[in-house]
Amino acid sequence: MPEVRLVGVSKRFGDVVAVDHVDLVVGDGEYFSLLGPSGCGKTTTLRIIAGLVQPDEGEVYIDGCLVNDVPPEDRNVGFVFQHFEVFPFMTVFENIAYPLRIAGMPEPEVEERVWEALDMVELRYAADRYPRDLSAPELQKCGIARALVKGSKLLLLDEPLGALDPEVRKKFREMLRGLVKEHGLTAVHVTHDQEEAMAISDRIAVMRRGRIIQVGSPTELYLRPKTIFVANFMGETNFLEAIVVSSSEEGSELRLRGGIPIRAETAYPEVGARVVVAVREEAMRVSREPFDSNSVEGRAVSSAFLGRFMRHRVELVNGEFVKVREPSKLSRPYRRGERVYVHIPPSRILIYPYPPNLMDELSLT
Repeated sequence: MPEVRLVGVSKRFGDVVAVDHVDLVVGDGEYFSLLGPSGCGKTTTLRIIAGLVQPDEGEVYIDGCLVNDVPPEDRNVGFVFQHFEVFPFMTVFENIAYPLRIAGMPEPEVEERVWEALDMVELRYAADRYPRDLSAPELQKCGIARALVKGSKLLLLDEPLGALDPEVRKKFREMLRGLVKEHGLTAVHVTHDQEEAMAISDRIAVMRRGRIIQVGSPTELYLRPKTIFVANFMGETNFLEAIVVSSSEEGSELRLRGGIPIRAETAYPEVGARVVVAVREEAMRVSREPFDSNSVEGRAVSSAFLGRFMRHRVELVNGEFVKVREPSKLSRPYRRGERVYVHIPPSRILIYPYPPNLMDELSLT
């Protein structure tokens, strides 16, 4: 199972820096995702690993070997694209066998490998079908089989689920992870879908503007995002302005805009600092009466029923707005203008230094 390592990798296209001094290690047998908004450099990074794009700077290692000058066909990697290109006049079997036959492999070995690849993706039943007779998931399975038929242990996937319907996508991502783990592969998966990345990955690298902002497990990235951008990108989050009044090992006393006091279990060292408080929508609660001292008064703006959840929008007494997402069975709608209280649990508050440009940090580009 190959390890992938990037050291100081950069790539420019004219004046655009697509990848900016990226350092990254993908471990043996790991299902690893590159996650970020469109144009952040994740696909370029993947294509650099594959050898389809040559870096301007830095080194690429696969299984401990420097591969900068190794052509794509000799890197022994399988590449799966979002839109898998097939030969329409060939059957599934023939499409998968094509790269082996081009390489001059003996026919008995070709047949053995193709059947193994079809079994890996559970597509044996479609071996004699033509692409026009396949569903979108079956076409993607065909693409994965062709990527693996040469015995590649490194699988590179560029938005492989993007063309699938939402429900099909959920089932297919489970199949993909199971395939990688069952057959001892290493996978690098590019996506802009946060839920997809968290559901399928051992670890995730969040990218922005060509750089890796944070690497961690789905749990780490969601519960302990290191930056405002990651906190915003990895979930639905409220951001409020505050001042640090005091701090100790037990946590921090804060004042929201308008002098509203709240307490956080996070110890922020710089007393008097202007900070940004971040709280996930699902961590907060709304009620007609205050829960405790960390309840902030406000007025209901709207309540929307979303099936399993109820989402409330509340204007706090200081004029700031928050969104709260509660399980439907534990929630109820509120009339517009009705007085309510928003509970902000101290254990779920994240605190960040106030950035020079908050709107830029909150931008998802």
